Amino acid sequence: MPTDQSYALIFDMDGVIIDNTDYQAEAFQLLFREHGLTTNAQHLLERLNGMPATAILKTVFQNPVPEKELKRYADQREFLYRVLYWEKRKEVKGLTDFLRAARQAGFKIALGTGSAPDTIGYIIDHLHLRPFFDVITGAADVEKGKPHADTFTVAAQQLGVPPERCVVFEDAVLGEQAAYRAGMRCICLDTSVEASKFQSPIRVIKDFTEVVPQDIITLLEQHPTVPKPDKQRAQRQYMKLS
Repeated sequence: MPTDQSYALIFDMDGVIIDNTDYQAEAFQLLFREHGLTTNAQHLLERLNGMPATAILKTVFQNPVPEKELKRYADQREFLYRVLYWEKRKEVKGLTDFLRAARQAGFKIALGTGSAPDTIGYIIDHLHLRPFFDVITGAADVEKGKPHADTFTVAAQQLGVPPERCVVFEDAVLGEQAAYRAGMRCICLDTSVEASKFQSPIRVIKDFTEVVPQDIITLLEQHPTVPKPDKQRAQRQYMKLS
């Protein structure tokens, strides 16, 4: 059981440390066009962003698709995304300064993402962010992705910090729900969806110039109770998207 009395900050990757949702959506849209699908990728990600790509893709086909084929589609989407985003990779404004200040203030820091190790490296190594993270928890480290709690629970366990002393930074509705399921409070970035879509974040920011580490403790004191997950928001099945 965690015993450390430090506080921890757990960051999602896509839409939090980078503002890449539009490129993710464009990659999905190109894939859909190739397969004759009319699903609006932007609307799809507003609802399901945070889930593994294979799980997202499973919702857009009328008939069941074998897992092996879904994996192939997901790999194709990943390739398209990397091509589109190759020269656009940059951190969300203020991130490095915030991470450096958080480290100096004594916070433990983790990355908690649904991405695979090579995709994580594609971002954080290019941006030279890996040294800021004490722990990196990705798809390879958990059995169930968001909106399940596993990603954040495992990150907290590896940090040795109890969930009530962890704050999650998320941009996705399902990611926010995963934080609550893990017993953690959440700060949301409105890079991917409107602020009104979130359930009960302790704060909504547009980037990391709007918050300093000293704010975190105050926010936790002002919001002592972790919200109960909203089952409707955590719903994973959207089989009739247009």
